[in-house]
Amino acid sequence: MHKPRLKKVAPCLYKYESSGVYFAHVRAGGKLHRKSLETDDRSLANRRLAEFRRKLSRIDPGLSKTTLAAMADLYLQTIEYRSHSTKKARRGIIRRLKKTFYGADSLTLGDIKPSQVESWISKYAGKLSASHYNTFLTTLRDIFALAVRDRYISDSPCAGFTYRKREQPIRLTPSFEEFQAIVADIRAQQFNGHGADESADFVEFIGLAGVGQAEASGLTRKHVKFGAEQIQLFRHKTRQAFTIPIYPQVRPLLEKLCEGLKADDRVFRINSAKKAIAGACSRLGLPHYTHRSFRRTFITIAIERGIDVKVVSEWQGHRDGGKLILDTYSHVNRAHSQRMAQLMTMDRLENIVMLKKGAM
Repeated sequence: MHKPRLKKVAPCLYKYESSGVYFAHVRAGGKLHRKSLETDDRSLANRRLAEFRRKLSRIDPGLSKTTLAAMADLYLQTIEYRSHSTKKARRGIIRRLKKTFYGADSLTLGDIKPSQVESWISKYAGKLSASHYNTFLTTLRDIFALAVRDRYISDSPCAGFTYRKREQPIRLTPSFEEFQAIVADIRAQQFNGHGADESADFVEFIGLAGVGQAEASGLTRKHVKFGAEQIQLFRHKTRQAFTIPIYPQVRPLLEKLCEGLKADDRVFRINSAKKAIAGACSRLGLPHYTHRSFRRTFITIAIERGIDVKVVSEWQGHRDGGKLILDTYSHVNRAHSQRMAQLMTMDRLENIVMLKKGAM
């Protein structure tokens, strides 16, 4: 049988005589790289050859034999600053990757095809929730992005993959009256693990200041600036410090809590009031609220009172200009919008004085 003949037509450019398809043969880093240019058009083949050569020029030849497993280990060294939960999740994914991805410890990064990555993530994360699937994909993207940045490979094999859309969860939010009832119920209990007042103060502060459990538990006396009317907080999720005002509704509680404390003393000696909240909700016949529920109460009330969403976002330590709150609390925004719409009438506002023509 006559074998197809590959004919050289230009430097690094070859063509099969039988099919007319062009191929690139480029030597880089002491290795010959072959690639089908998937066209029989000479002009298009020239452009694809030039792009192929540019990609090869972005690769460090000394790193060409690095495997996926080795790259994954290198990636783990770059996330030591991340939160404990993030590191735990990423380490678990990488353990599974090294154990189940065919050729992870022998296949070089440059030989991994998008279809291989897609097949693996489909098999091991395809049936998971959108949130877990997206964590798998983020881990893979980060590994290959690091490889591209450090010139191990020219392009990421999962660059074109897309995240799954997460379902909007139903977030239970207590009314302000329910929040007050829960605080009062906790305070009325004689024994709940670490003192009724201590638990009640912790829950009340979270709801009145609109902060998270971690921020509240880490608060020390020196972070409460009564003179400047500010509380300095640290948001563990984003590893960022931020400042909130001492709202009038929380000031009396803070003054009581801070009385007699030294600069480095913790304002709260407890880290959680989970059991106290659960007990109160059970006794009052309310849904199972959590620490986060009371933060949502604060945000909801702030929006209902007409406080600018951007300001509320800053109070929460967000850096997105209010986008997350606009998306999450859209139901509150619509109700507030309807109330504001009622102000748009043809009636003249009492605080507006009409100037006579020629008075200026």
